[in-house]
Formats: sequence, C-alpha cells, structure tokens
Amino acid sequence: MRPAHIALAALVAAVWGVNFVVIEIGLDHFPPLLFSALRFLVAALPAVFLVGRPKVAWKWIVAVGLALGVAKFGLLFTGMDLGAPAGLSSLVLQVQAVFTALFALAALGERPGRTALAGMGVALAGIGVAAVDEGASGPVTGFVLVVAAAACWGVSNVLTRKAAPPDPLNWMVWVSTVPVLPLLALSLLLEGPERDLAALRNLDWTGVGVIVYVAWITTVFGFGAWGWLLRRHPASSVAPFSLLVPVFGMSSAALFLGEEVGPLRWVAVALLVGGVALASLAPRKRTAPEPAEGEPVRRSPGGPAAEGPKSLVREAPVPVSSMGPTGEERPA
Repeated sequence: MRPAHIALAALVAAVWGVNFVVIEIGLDHFPPLLFSALRFLVAALPAVFLVGRPKVAWKWIVAVGLALGVAKFGLLFTGMDLGAPAGLSSLVLQVQAVFTALFALAALGERPGRTALAGMGVALAGIGVAAVDEGASGPVTGFVLVVAAAACWGVSNVLTRKAAPPDPLNWMVWVSTVPVLPLLALSLLLEGPERDLAALRNLDWTGVGVIVYVAWITTVFGFGAWGWLLRRHPASSVAPFSLLVPVFGMSSAALFLGEEVGPLRWVAVALLVGGVALASLAPRKRTAPEPAEGEPVRRSPGGPAAEGPKSLVREAPVPVSSMGPTGEERPA
C-alpha cells in the first residue's frame, strides 16, 4: 500500500475509534433509540439521492437494516446509555468476529481452520477477562447488551455476505434508510414522546455536531474510504488497520472522558485484539496469486455491514471489526 493509502486506512480507524466517545457525548443529549434513529436519518439523507438506485435486492437491504441498524445499534447505544464505558465498548464489539464465524458456519457452511479456532478461543478469553473487570467496576447489564450488539453485528455480516453488494457506499446508504422508522417507533414506545420531544427542543450545536459526526463522518466518509481501499488492495493488507479501532477508542475515551484503563483491562485488550487478529487473518486453504497494487480484487460475496473488511476469494478470514461500527458498523 502507498503511504497515502496507509494514512487513509489509519485515519478511518481513528474516526471509528473516536466515534465511541462521540456516542457517549451524544447520549447526554438524546435517548439512545432516538439518537440511533437520527444517526441513520442523517446518514441516509441527502446521500440516498446521490448514490443511485440500490444494487442488490430489497430483501437483503431490509434484513441487514433490521439486524445492523435496529438490533445492533439499538443494543449498543442502550448498553452505553446504561453505563458500558466507551473505550470498553469499542473493545468488546470486536467479538463480532467470533459471532460472524459461528453464524457463517451454521448458515454458509464456512468452516474455520485450526488457527482461526485458536484465535476465536483467545478472543473469547479476552471477553471473559473484560466481563470480570467490568463486573468488578461497573454495571453488567450494559456490558451484556454490548455483547448482544456484537452478536447482531455477526448476523448482519453473514447476511451481507449473502447479499454480495458491489458498491459499499451505495449499500450502506440504502441500508441506513431501513432502521429510521422502526427505531423511532421503539423510541416512542420505550423512551416516551415526552423525553424525545424534550431532547429535540433542547437541541444545541453540540447535539448537531454529534449527529453530523456519527452520520456523515463515521458512516459516509468512513465506509466510503474503506470501500475505496478495499477496491484497490487485498483485504489482507487493509484488514489489520481495523484492529486499531479499539486502540483509538480506548485512548480517546481515556483522554476526553477520563476513563481509567486498569491492568485487567489491558489483559483483555491483548487477548481480544490478538485473538481477533489471529482468527481474522488465518488464510483459507485455497490460494490465488496476489493482485498487483491498483488492480481490482475479485472478492467473495460480502460488503460493508458495519465497520470491517471483506474477505478475498482466496481467503476466508473472520471479518475484523472496525467501528465500530461503527462502534460503528463495519464492512464484512
């Protein structure tokens, strides 16, 4: 990869990592489900009028929109609202790689090799350490909801592989149109119209900035740039940069939110990131020549689901998280 492309990949990872801090700030201004609905509304408009018509069947757009937008982000934002720290959330979401592998085995018959299985075991050990750390220092309910969000992310990754969208940005924008109304309905039902209206009446420039960041910077720029890199380089070259997301997430949370990172959490970081890297980058048995830099790469069915790379036809890595994920959604 060229130095400029390396810098762009690192910038996307930083954008996705800082996104967790921005979400934390946004939760001081909006109820979590309303916040998530506004995020997708602003991500979809006006971009939906600029990216052209959908390039995959609507059944896949709706399915991923519900799994990723409603379930994954609804659970993530609610979990963080209940006390899951921003830095820890950016780390725990990495376990989506394990869920993706398990769901791909059940739905697609994709069998991970021994190296990938070993990596999954190490990553799960990291989640266990993080759970012990959080149970000793914070609310467990929020932590559990973030893990559930990672599972929903795994479902959306498998659905995205089935959908095989050819244009990551077009796909992400159209997927963003689906969660808006369901999330608004859930917000009115569970959070109440009074709380929603109060948040909208008290909207200030900080709230506007938060929405713009999570919608346009994280989603439109982040996924657009990531998809651009994946069209020009092998996934094995781009994928490792998504492992920087929890590094940026935890660092920015410590810097801007004052979150403490104790020794036990660093152990969780080492286990989870190392396990995900081992599982994600384990090669498939089938091989093919590396394409030259700048040449288009033929990929297996896949596309962005939330935050992370697609896999090549010659590889079967477990998708690595970005976000996020968007904490953000990541390509899978």
